[in-house]
Amino acid sequence: MFETVVVGADGSDTATEAVKQAIALTKLAGGQLHIVSAYRPQQLTAAGSEGRAETLSSIELAESVLADHTSRARAAGVDVHEHAKRGDPAEAICEVAAEVQADLIVVGNKGMIGMRRVLGSVPNSVAHHAPCSVLIALTT
Repeated sequence: MFETVVVGADGSDTATEAVKQAIALTKLAGGQLHIVSAYRPQQLTAAGSEGRAETLSSIELAESVLADHTSRARAAGVDVHEHAKRGDPAEAICEVAAEVQADLIVVGNKGMIGMRRVLGSVPNSVAHHAPCSVLIALTT
């Protein structure tokens, strides 16, 4: 039924839970999983070893998130593909879903309560613009 599944990942606990659920669904169906991580071009600086500042680009961070989740999916025996996309997360997820003719998009429920629910959130936007069915995973 859900042979091609797309899931968004940003490194948050909510997204990590959504990816876990997407892996389980994809494994049950014997399908393909497409993990999407969106980024906006910028440089991020953090304290590194020995007190030196280390700089990562947002694309490097997205690729790191993808590598981590892809590794988990492969360990579970799932056929997985990575997509680092520049731009808005909801648009990137829906774009990949359309490109791969997804049967299902899985997103976490982050932002589905309080003011973000009114002002807009990734799951809300995906639910309104998705080219396929959407599962909003309870993650909090």
